[in-house]
Amino acid sequence: MAINRPYGGPSELPGVVPLFPLDGALLLPRCQLPLNVFEPRYLAMVDAALKNERLIGMIQPVPALVTTANPALQKVGCVGRITEFAESGDGRYLVTLTGVARFRLVAEVEAGTPFRQAELDFGDFAGDFTPDLGAEQVDRAALLRTLAAYLDANKLEADWSSIKEAPNEALVNALAMMSPFGAREKQALLEAPSLAERADMLVAVTEMSMARTGGGDGEGSLQ
Repeated sequence: MAINRPYGGPSELPGVVPLFPLDGALLLPRCQLPLNVFEPRYLAMVDAALKNERLIGMIQPVPALVTTANPALQKVGCVGRITEFAESGDGRYLVTLTGVARFRLVAEVEAGTPFRQAELDFGDFAGDFTPDLGAEQVDRAALLRTLAAYLDANKLEADWSSIKEAPNEALVNALAMMSPFGAREKQALLEAPSLAERADMLVAVTEMSMARTGGGDGEGSLQ
């Protein structure tokens, strides 16, 4: 997904970005994540982002602490840019983020805002700014075989013409984001060092899920 403000590298992103902790949410570079924002502190976060760089850092809470008011956060997340925005008429914002790059959380900062903000480091993920980096190393055949087996086991349909036409990066990242797996698996997919390793991990996690449930998913279905 192209954006009006492309970013060429870590130096073009601000050092401090608002954070949106959300359990089970996964955003990856050049992919889109729709959000239904209704909590007052996150409505304020969107307002602030729209006045500045329109950037929000998506990050998961540590699973064991997700029920606390301000849970500890994972160390890796992904910054997205607001590329679609609408008001619902009943106090909610309907927002779409387009992923820019993953980050490593350095430290939260006291900014006097109702939402959390943090200093971020993008240095470990400089490759995220290059579209299709390592796409040729993806085992596409294995990924499609596993996807077909999963869909068949769960009696789900798919638009195979679109799947076959999708470039490797778009295919791997979209399947990772749509996958029905839990927060830990989503975090592992996010932190995968390369696109090929993310694809391999997606295959492995899917196969383990099917083996554990006798072929069926048991955790939900692809959305």
